[in-house]
Amino acid sequence: MKKLYLGVDIGSVSINLVAIDEENELAFKLYTRNSGNPIELVKEGLTKFKEEIEIDDYKIGGVGVTGSGRELIAYILGADTVKNEITAHARASTYYHPEAGTIFEIGGQDSKLIIVEAGIAVDFAMNTVCAAGTGSFLDHQAERLGIPIEEFGGLALEVDRDVRIAGRCTVFAESDMISKQQYGFTKPEIINGLSEALVRNYMNNLVRNRVLEGEYIFQGGVAANIGIKAAFEEEIGAEVIVPKHHDVMGAIGIAMLAKRDVKRSGQESSFRGFDLTEQEFETTSFECEDCANNCEVIKVIADQKVIAVTGDRCGKWAASLIGDTAAVANAEGSSEKEEKTGNERIRRA
Repeated sequence: MKKLYLGVDIGSVSINLVAIDEENELAFKLYTRNSGNPIELVKEGLTKFKEEIEIDDYKIGGVGVTGSGRELIAYILGADTVKNEITAHARASTYYHPEAGTIFEIGGQDSKLIIVEAGIAVDFAMNTVCAAGTGSFLDHQAERLGIPIEEFGGLALEVDRDVRIAGRCTVFAESDMISKQQYGFTKPEIINGLSEALVRNYMNNLVRNRVLEGEYIFQGGVAANIGIKAAFEEEIGAEVIVPKHHDVMGAIGIAMLAKRDVKRSGQESSFRGFDLTEQEFETTSFECEDCANNCEVIKVIADQKVIAVTGDRCGKWAASLIGDTAAVANAEGSSEKEEKTGNERIRRA
């Protein structure tokens, strides 16, 4: 039976799910907006996977999860590999482009710079504070200007003159764009100025004094914006490559890493199976007061059964609660003090 390897990237704006085969060929790809309920979206993604793939002909050989929400979804799926986005993006980029030396990655809420040597990420920088230059900011500006985001980048290339937009801050950038409109600059000119400003912001915040070499790869959702791509090429004076699957490179990379790890271990995948799409999940948390750490202990529950516990630094709760329904009830009872004082917080995923 042929094997497929799942890769899931849980981002703040999008959730991506892919499946690759033994030759790293993409068998399934799903890019969907994160509406704030990642568990349900992953379940829906697996349902679509089953609808498109004859799963009776395949076996899931491994599962990898990356992204800002990777920990929870890893527990839900029974992931074999859980790694950060830097590692996942670098793995996919260097597979498709072995000569890659610099990776520009811009997502919905953050930006990343990854420096690669001989196929290995040796340095990186992340911008998670300022929203200027991220996909969500561009979406907002496209909406404000009344332009479909799909056309936003192309308009930036239809200009004969430059206009400088302040790009160091989202507030200043939007204010400057409004000011330039009032002075009579056209929408394409303003969009081009914004694209150049966002790239300057990226270079100032992430690149700084780093030396950029090798092939330049641009990935993430914003890589679809040809205006930003052109602005990068103008800034660095070199060609910038946008991979075919630029929007799901993190998911592809983590799927490749899961395949590698499962093969190295010689063990079967820990994937919990497609029955999880029929299960109900919730997360609960309480503050443990058994020591000065006051850890927030988080439990993941599927159909009234605890499948994972995390957050306890000493491992006490994880060791005693996993899969033990009776212990769950005892733990909830022992947490009565926290509940009465308002320390216990129940959060449905």
